[in-house]
Amino acid sequence: MRQEQIFEKSSGNVFADIGLEDADELLTRGKIGIQVIRLLKKRHLKQDKISEILNISPSEVSHLMNGEFQRFSEGKLLYFLKRLDIEITLHRV
Repeated sequence: MRQEQIFEKSSGNVFADIGLEDADELLTRGKIGIQVIRLLKKRHLKQDKISEILNISPSEVSHLMNGEFQRFSEGKLLYFLKRLDIEITLHRV
């Protein structure tokens, strides 16, 4: 017997798709956090230097680099971009 696969079209926000109340905020944090990680990796910085630049503890650096963005507010993640000399313009819909 062959089982039919069922697919559901995504809304573009996986957090909303699974029914989380703060889906928009989680998606925003994820997008910002990924950009922070990309910049840090591109600069080939060691954990102690990242800690110094972002003004956070080494354990927080580990959480950040492991994608645990829920540990940081949206404002804190934006602050990280600022510390990396990235100019930010936000557009809310």
